[in-house]
Amino acid sequence: MDETTTWILLALGGLVAGVINTLAGGGSLITVPLLVFLGLPATTANGTNRIGVLFQNGVSTWRFRREGLDGLRGAKPVLIPVLVGSVVGAAIASVMSADVYRQVFGVAMIALLLPMLRGARATSDERPSEPRSRLMNGLIFFGIGLYGGALQAGVGLFLIAALARSGLDLVRANSIKVVIIGALTLVAVPVFIAQGQVDWHLATALIVGFALGGEIGARAAVRGGERLIRPVLVLAVVAMSGRMFGLY
Repeated sequence: MDETTTWILLALGGLVAGVINTLAGGGSLITVPLLVFLGLPATTANGTNRIGVLFQNGVSTWRFRREGLDGLRGAKPVLIPVLVGSVVGAAIASVMSADVYRQVFGVAMIALLLPMLRGARATSDERPSEPRSRLMNGLIFFGIGLYGGALQAGVGLFLIAALARSGLDLVRANSIKVVIIGALTLVAVPVFIAQGQVDWHLATALIVGFALGGEIGARAAVRGGERLIRPVLVLAVVAMSGRMFGLY
């Protein structure tokens, strides 16, 4: 495969992944395997993918704000535990062997499948029976940051689950989610760069695709609302489950 074809293929993959990530999560299940297919080690594919994800969430955050949804305000209370978890998770992932990385990814998907399914069914009418304590809330978002810093793929689903079960509708939960993922990716990326685990040539294709996907996804989320977001969430969970069990 020549360089131009590879670049276009990655950009298209990033476009699809960016839309899925903005509406739900799990788009990296397209781009990370694609990078591995193109010859990158799993750890380098993980680091390279973060560059595209960073730009996608930056564009999505901007578009949501233009549409009147300021996710930064909702993200502020949980940013610190998420960011701390992200740095720790990225440090762990950057020194992991490719084989161990794949095994940890599989185990994490199994352990977190149930929360994803519950989160995908959450609606704006659902409220937790009792408000979570600040400590419990901090631990939950630290865990999400840890996972996001280490593995990235699917972290958006876990964030939506946590935010929606706090009483937010799915559109607003998505506007907050992209801010949080952008922030945790921003602090994780330098770890992968320092370890030499970013292929900058391939990252440029992902930047273009992910950024365009973030713009399209945010527009679609605001205009389509929960009627659009909910089925995408369910499909994303099913896709992650299939990948987890090696069905494709």
